[in-house]
Amino acid sequence: MGETGDFDVVADIKAIRKACKGLGTDEQAIIDILANRSAAQRLEIKHAYFEKYDDEIANYIETYVYVHDRDLEADIEADTSGDVRRLLTLLLQGNRDESYEVDEALAEQDAVSLFEAGEGCFGTDESAFSFILATRNYLQLQATFKAYEAISGTEILDAIDKETSGTLKDCYTTLVRCAKNPQLCFARKLNAAMKGAGTDEDTLIRIIVCRSEIDLETIKDMYLEKYDVSLKDAISSECGGDFKRLLLAILH
Repeated sequence: MGETGDFDVVADIKAIRKACKGLGTDEQAIIDILANRSAAQRLEIKHAYFEKYDDEIANYIETYVYVHDRDLEADIEADTSGDVRRLLTLLLQGNRDESYEVDEALAEQDAVSLFEAGEGCFGTDESAFSFILATRNYLQLQATFKAYEAISGTEILDAIDKETSGTLKDCYTTLVRCAKNPQLCFARKLNAAMKGAGTDEDTLIRIIVCRSEIDLETIKDMYLEKYDVSLKDAISSECGGDFKRLLLAILH
C-alpha cells in the first residue's frame, strides 16, 4: 500500500474530526481514510490532528499512549522475575544490531557459547542465550543456528525445548522463530490470535497495522501456505463489524 499522490492531511483531519462529532462515531469514514494511507501519512495525520484539535479526544489518546509507554518498564518489573525479566529488559534496551552483515567467526563463537551454556553443561546458563538472542541481527542469528546444529547435532528449537521451560522457553522460541523467518512467525501469531474462545483483537491489529508497510504481503503468503486458507478469509470468519472492515481494508 503506497502513498497516494493526492494526499491532503488537512482534508483528512477535518474528515476524521467530522466523523468523531455528533451522535455516535462514523467508524467507516475513519477506516476508509486510515486504511488507505501509508504509515508515514498516518503519522502526519496524527501530529496534524493533535496540533489543530487539542481537545478531550486528542488529550485522552495522547495521555493513554504516554502512560503506557512510561509504564512499560515498571510493568516488566512488577509482572516478571528472574531470567524472563532480564531477557525482556535486554530487549527493551533496543541494542539489537540493525545491520545485515554476517560474521561467520562470531557465529561459530556464539554457537559454542550457546552449546556450553545449554546442552554442554549441567543446568542452563540463560544469560548467554538471552544476550545473543537479544542483540545479534537476524541474519547473524541464522548463521549461528546453523553453526549450533553442526556443533551439537541438535536443532536450536529442540535444544531450547529440552533445556528451558515456561515463559522463558516461550520467549526464546518466539525470538528464534522470528530470526529464522519473521513473516512465518507473524503468520503463526495471527492464527493463534483467532483460535480458541474469543479473538485476540489487540494482536491482530498490532501485527496487521504495523506490518502493512513492511511485509504484510509475504505474511499473507505464509499464512495461506501454512494454514491452507487465506488470511482474508480467516479474518472474515473470525471477526465482525467495524473491526473486521478495518482489517480487511488494510489487507486489500
